[in-house]
Amino acid sequence: MWKNIEAAPADAILGLTEAFQAESRPGKVNLGVGVYKDETGITPIPGCVKAAELILLETEKTKSYLPIPGEPVYGVEVQKLIFGESSEVISGRRAVTAHAPGGTGALRVGADLLKKFNKDAKLWLSDPSWTNHRSVFSAAGYAVEEYPYYDADAKGVDFVAMKECLARVPSGDVVLLHACCHNPTGFDLSAEQWKELVEVAKKAGWIPFLDFAYQGLGEGLEQDRVGVVAFAESGLDMVVSSSFSKNFGLYRERVGACTVVTPSEAEAVVAMSHLKTVVRVLYSNPPAHGGLVVKTVLTSKALRSQWVEELDGMCRRIKEMRAQLVQGLEKRGVERDFSYILRQRGMFSFSGLSKEMVEWLRAEKAIYMVGSGRINLAGLTTSNIDYVCDAIAEGLKQEK
Repeated sequence: MWKNIEAAPADAILGLTEAFQAESRPGKVNLGVGVYKDETGITPIPGCVKAAELILLETEKTKSYLPIPGEPVYGVEVQKLIFGESSEVISGRRAVTAHAPGGTGALRVGADLLKKFNKDAKLWLSDPSWTNHRSVFSAAGYAVEEYPYYDADAKGVDFVAMKECLARVPSGDVVLLHACCHNPTGFDLSAEQWKELVEVAKKAGWIPFLDFAYQGLGEGLEQDRVGVVAFAESGLDMVVSSSFSKNFGLYRERVGACTVVTPSEAEAVVAMSHLKTVVRVLYSNPPAHGGLVVKTVLTSKALRSQWVEELDGMCRRIKEMRAQLVQGLEKRGVERDFSYILRQRGMFSFSGLSKEMVEWLRAEKAIYMVGSGRINLAGLTTSNIDYVCDAIAEGLKQEK
């Protein structure tokens, strides 16, 4: 069967990790893959997660299937987290949530759900966006278009161009928006810009689909949901894909959620009926362990408090590495102004390094990053920051 079929290309990011793992040079640095790492260079298991797992080990009585949309309390806690506990969306029962296998699974669930009722709908992505966004929605049958987002010259969001384009998006099309910590650029919309975007959506009639993968890693749990709240309060139909891979460190457990917001409780009931049919076809019902861990943490006052503290620590470390990178390059006499990196949020930064520089850093210094120059700031530590700054400074001098 496979004799005359060419091998598929390696995933751009996961393939980079494989290359890094095969790298034999000492002092190698991986700034490519988008996972959080601590000061020792490992992806840690938060203490609250360990504690929750011990509780589950002692109290869990069955390994029987979960309901199709997952453990009900999990769905309730997800909504409190992404909308706020006092949200009218929750009290008005206007939202329904299904536990999905990771943020990627949630994206696919939402994609299939919306496609079910509008076969001709197109999907609009920011330029640039996470590479797998295009793949997920293309696999769900969408033609994918792009809207302007990043201004390479101004080093920020080109909001004027973004608004002008989205104002022309046909009614019924789906617009994917990064709720916070935009991947790959690190540049987010302001609270005022989110409000303006809501008005654009109301007038044009497109469906907002918010990817909320990094809550708590930008400015904080509440601050990071400003875009989600703005759309939720508008009364528009919308979908939110959320993930607990990053903010709970549950990468391998694949814990996410697909939440559908509707204008009324009656419509939410209908939405859940179809949400369940989509899940049934894709994976029948979700894996239990990770979702139960999240539920256990969020429903325990002590564990939730511990989680918030640990999450704040992760956020602070990323900001510290961001600042040390900018300061380190400045101290080495680099003429180019990298201060824009300080305006970015979350784990990622569009560094502004050229593809040629990225290739040189990998070949000469064993520093790995994505070809676009996107770097994962969590890959920087106090033990490798000087080496990275020295290497970039050296490369930029040669680039002249």
